[in-house]
Amino acid sequence: MKMQSRFLLAGSLFATLWLGACTPKAPTTAIDTVTTADQVTIQYETTGRGEPALVFVHCWTCNRSYWDSQVEHFKGRNQVVRLDLAGHGESGKTRKDYTIETFGGDVTAVVEKLGLKKVILIGHSMGGPVSVEAAKKLGDRVVGVVGVDTFYTPFQVPKDPKKAEEMAKGFIKPFEENYSEASAKFVSNFFAPGADPALIERVSNTTRSTDKVMANSAMRNIFGWYQANSPAALEALGPKLRNINANPKGDAKPLHPSVTMISGAGHFIPLEKPVEFNKALETIVTGYASGTRK
Repeated sequence: MKMQSRFLLAGSLFATLWLGACTPKAPTTAIDTVTTADQVTIQYETTGRGEPALVFVHCWTCNRSYWDSQVEHFKGRNQVVRLDLAGHGESGKTRKDYTIETFGGDVTAVVEKLGLKKVILIGHSMGGPVSVEAAKKLGDRVVGVVGVDTFYTPFQVPKDPKKAEEMAKGFIKPFEENYSEASAKFVSNFFAPGADPALIERVSNTTRSTDKVMANSAMRNIFGWYQANSPAALEALGPKLRNINANPKGDAKPLHPSVTMISGAGHFIPLEKPVEFNKALETIVTGYASGTRK
């Protein structure tokens, strides 16, 4: 009986160790910081493994938590990286002028610190131009840029510098006069009919609580970037650029062959329609990996 018990104990121990070795480990998450060239501390988070790494860049006045659903979806097959741009979330807020180029430097600093060799940059709204600027700095390490409701949309900035400046001044004026009120109205107009009120409130609260000096500086520079760089910077990316755009009422047509439309989604597609967005992004990522640019 003693011998039998020993065999049973040994067998049980072996089975436990074997099963433990065969059970996939949950992807671990690490949070760290990097200092940019202009001495701003950028906080970033990385989860999972696998190339290409997916680097998610949030929009104006938002933060890295807005990509939660994407992290959960992709972390089992890709390294997923997200960051708080300067002036946002938990990153430093000492920058004097929040330009698209310096935001691009934030993304570049994170990619370089992590030593990533093959990346796809996914940028929502302001994060789209930021990703384009980062791609310029990172060169061949970037296999693709995915704009999320930012390029080839009905919103167009005039090419004429004076007209663009007038448009920017008129747009920003309400934010300078009453930032809290203007930001609440601004955000509410970005959602599809029937959107979750709690989601609208979440985004509105984030925007209202953002430093208005940073927000207005960034907004002003968004207009400047589009006026100076679009569409030339997009055309320069060629097949590297793909886009996922909103189609709130389901009746819009893509304005460019690179665009995938998500019906029933407003501007905040990853939050409003995470399942549909993740499926569309997965198709794009697969295309980059296979070289077919799906």
